Amino acid sequence: MRIGVIGTGRIGTVHAITLSRHYEVGSLILTDADTARAQELAHRLGETVAPSVDEVFKWGVDAVVITTATSAHAELISRAARSGLPVFCEKPIALDLPGTVHAIEEVEAAGTILQMGFQRRFDTGYTGAREAVRSGRLGRLHTVRALTSDQAPPPAEWLPLSGGLFRDTMIHDFDILRWVTGREVSHVYAVGSDAGPAMFREAGDIDTGAALLTLDDGTLATVTATRLNGAGYDVRMELAGELDQIVVGLDDRTPIASTEPTGPPAADKPWSDFLERFGPSYEAELRAFVQVVRGERPNPCDGREALQALRIAEACEMSRRERRPVYLAEIPGIPGGPRTAFR
Repeated sequence: MRIGVIGTGRIGTVHAITLSRHYEVGSLILTDADTARAQELAHRLGETVAPSVDEVFKWGVDAVVITTATSAHAELISRAARSGLPVFCEKPIALDLPGTVHAIEEVEAAGTILQMGFQRRFDTGYTGAREAVRSGRLGRLHTVRALTSDQAPPPAEWLPLSGGLFRDTMIHDFDILRWVTGREVSHVYAVGSDAGPAMFREAGDIDTGAALLTLDDGTLATVTATRLNGAGYDVRMELAGELDQIVVGLDDRTPIASTEPTGPPAADKPWSDFLERFGPSYEAELRAFVQVVRGERPNPCDGREALQALRIAEACEMSRRERRPVYLAEIPGIPGGPRTAFR
C-alpha cells in the first residue's frame, strides 16, 4: 500500500512515522508547503518527497492522510474523493458547516472513505468508559463531567486560524461525549472568558470556556477547557450513575494535587501535551485506517460523526455569543444525521 501524507508538521510527522513502520504500508509520498520540512522527514524515514500536492495525486497512491492547516482540509478531501481515494483527515473537516457538509457530500457521492482523526475513541480509558456505560455498570447515567486543559497557549499567529476554543479544542470532548454515552446533545448553554493574555482578545477568541449540555435522555454534562493550565496537560471525563462512578484520565501523571492529608501526591512528571498523552491512540487510529482501506473493519469515525461534533461546537459558540440556550435543532446538518452505528 502506498499512502500520500499531505502536511508534515507536528501531527503529520507523528502520522508519517507510524505509517512508515506499518507492515502493510509499502511506501509513503510526503509533501508540505514547507518543502524543506517535508524533505527532511522523507530523508529521515527513507520515503519519497513530492514537490506539491499535485504530484501526490499524479504519482499514484492508494490512500491519502491529510494533516495540513484546517483551511485546506475540505478541498483536499473533495479532491481525493473525486480521485476515488480513501482519506484520513485530522479534525475538523472545515471551520464552517457549509464547507463541512459539501466535503461529506463529495465523499458520499464518490462512494469513497473518509475517516476523521478523533483519537480519543482509541484511548483505553475512554474505551473502558464506553463499555461501562453499555454494560449497565453505572446504572442510569445522570452526570458527565469532561475537561481539556492545555499547559501552554498556542502561538498567537495560529489563534485566528484555529476556529476558536469550542471548535478547535472542546470539539474532542463533544465527540467523545457522544461516543461514550451513545446519546445525542439536545441543547447547550455556553460561556467563555478572555481574561488571560491579550492575544486571545485580539484574535476574537477565549482562553477558557465552559458548556452545560443536556443530552436527549436528560443526562447533564459539563465540558470545560482552557489554554492556560500551568500544572500540565489535563484531559479527564467523569461519569456518574445511580450505581457507580468512574473517571477517565486519572493516573500518576494527572496534573492535579489533593489538599487532603491522605490524598495522592502531585504527579512527578505530569503530561505535557496531547501528543504525549495520546501517543498510543494516534498510532491505533492509523492502524485502524489501514484496516478500513483494506476492507477489514468498518469506518470508526466518518464525516457525519465529525459533523455532529462540529454542530455542538457551533451551538456552543452561538450560545456564548448570544448569551442564551441553543438547541441543536437550530444548527444545520445533513438530513438523516450520522450513519456510523456508534451506539
